[in-house]
Amino acid sequence: MIVLSASQIVKSYGTDVILNGATLSVHQGERVGLVGVNGAGKSTLLKIIIGELTADSGAVHIGKNVAVGYLSQQTGIQSVRSVYQEIRSVFEDLFVLEERIRKMEEKMSDPNVYEDEALYQSLANEYTSLTQEFADRQGYAVDAKVRSILTGLDFPETMWDQPVQSLSGGQKTRLALGKLLLIQPELLILDEPTNYLDLRTVTWLEDYLKSYPGALLLVSHDRYFLDRLVTVVYELDRGITRRYTGNYSAFLEQKEAELAIQVKRYEQQQAEIARMEDFIQRNIARATTTKRAQSRRKLLEKIERIDKPVTSQDQAHFSFTIERQSGHDVLSVENLSLAYGGKVLFSHLNFQISRGERVALIGPNGIGKSSLMKAIAGILQPTSGTIRLGAHVKLGYYTQEQEDLTPGKTVLNEVWDSFPRLDHTRIRTVLGNFLFSGDDVMKPISSLSGGERSRVALSKLMLLQANFMLLDEPTNHLDLLSKEMLEVALDDYPGTLLFISHDRYFLNRIATRVIELTEGGLTSYLGNYDDYLEKKSELAAMQASGQLEAGGKIRPSTPTPTAAAANPAPLSKEERDRQRQEERQKQREEKKRLERIATIEQQIEETEAAIVSLEAELCLPEIFNDPDRAQATNQAYQDAKERLEQLYEEWETLQQA
Repeated sequence: MIVLSASQIVKSYGTDVILNGATLSVHQGERVGLVGVNGAGKSTLLKIIIGELTADSGAVHIGKNVAVGYLSQQTGIQSVRSVYQEIRSVFEDLFVLEERIRKMEEKMSDPNVYEDEALYQSLANEYTSLTQEFADRQGYAVDAKVRSILTGLDFPETMWDQPVQSLSGGQKTRLALGKLLLIQPELLILDEPTNYLDLRTVTWLEDYLKSYPGALLLVSHDRYFLDRLVTVVYELDRGITRRYTGNYSAFLEQKEAELAIQVKRYEQQQAEIARMEDFIQRNIARATTTKRAQSRRKLLEKIERIDKPVTSQDQAHFSFTIERQSGHDVLSVENLSLAYGGKVLFSHLNFQISRGERVALIGPNGIGKSSLMKAIAGILQPTSGTIRLGAHVKLGYYTQEQEDLTPGKTVLNEVWDSFPRLDHTRIRTVLGNFLFSGDDVMKPISSLSGGERSRVALSKLMLLQANFMLLDEPTNHLDLLSKEMLEVALDDYPGTLLFISHDRYFLNRIATRVIELTEGGLTSYLGNYDDYLEKKSELAAMQASGQLEAGGKIRPSTPTPTAAAANPAPLSKEERDRQRQEERQKQREEKKRLERIATIEQQIEETEAAIVSLEAELCLPEIFNDPDRAQATNQAYQDAKERLEQLYEEWETLQQA
């Protein structure tokens, strides 16, 4: 069944054609990804689908009785409630129903009511109907669902009583996402849902959406996220869409193969046209062959010309070079502590970075990663400890929100003022490489999009020629093609990198070492993000088998694991194979845990419904006037309550596992 159909959508703003016949459909249960460069019109198409914008022409059809949920990139919630109250408000109609049930219970317990058999029976029938409706709509599992969603979306219990109006923009967007996940509309449309999520939360969201009962339509620049979730990809390019079956990697393969075929057909036709034109030119003037030449000319005029395939889109072209090479020791951090706004972010951190390393700094949101980066850059003053840069180190710093850009300056002046010794032609050439041409260079910084601001900051970083670069979320606001160009540039960079990123694809491609910052301190892992996951799995397996002592220390009889604070030795192929097997086993166990949680939640609903039913039976005259039936019903009631307590204990244990 088709839940959404958008056909031949056209949308223009003045002379700018954004959508030029875009077509898209989503079937029941499908996971559809919508991709394209920044400015291609993805968000515009989504807003037309949900009715926020009106198309110039075309049609959108939503399936009958299909509820649609939509999360924009900047979804703001205005509310006077607390976080817990706001997300729980999704079930307001269930609370009204529950209140009706409670009032009926009070009424049925009135002696004047249960002595009137006809009235009591009428109320009992209605009560049974209402409690069954409440159970069918999973009313008994509301709080369990709310707790699960809040925890999964990184709202710790200490935040549940916090007013919604005190949240940041990103936190409000996460809360809006949580409300949508609880509502579970038949079609869920998400525009960049992984924005503002750390690695742990993105992984949780992926796992949640994998078992989502409805259809999904996603816009995302997170390639890892798309690969794990979507089964269909629509590419929006130059106002039109094209459908591909499979995940994002499959889309890239199909597109590459398709382009190769188009190029070959175009080249073959061009070669045939050239041969025909040559024949005509050589034979048109000769009396003996002029008829053949004229015939060939008519054939040539009838040929349906194949347009030259577009092999590339406009994208930034740049590379990072260094002014001079640094010494071997690039950065040394010793016993570093930092407090900000009265809160201790971290304490007693120690690590070193050597020349040529590409070190990824990861950890949950709010743990202090950006603050550590600012301390290294000299922007924040540490509470204690030392930060030492090595010999000949020239530092470059890319901030997460480009707050070092001046809003009132033009793009040209922003870059030129930072490098006044460069001539005008050089600055314009560099900006052209970052897609700022013509009058674009006169745009004020304040009017730029997030992607444009990122490109300005990257152009300044490129001109700096630093041999040690600090990058705080460099892929934020970049489209897929721009991310690819950044990765290519960093692959060839001859200097040293320390970067923060939530983009797992980027982490896998760039990182040679991962440093994880947690409340317990720093731990270093050799390799990229997948290697980090493998080594975390190894440590978890060792801890489960008793090979790790309290505090994470290795028992003397056990070889030191690869995840060590010093530079560890690489694992052998056999060890890596064993780790992968352990990881797969862990994934199977995690799947069983989640399935068991779902089963328990269903049993909790059924048991709570049974308790309500037994409570009602105990109020019936034919029950409490019959000692045997009253005793049996009461025993069943006590057994059900005991069973419910056991289920909740097991549910809480599994949630904490």
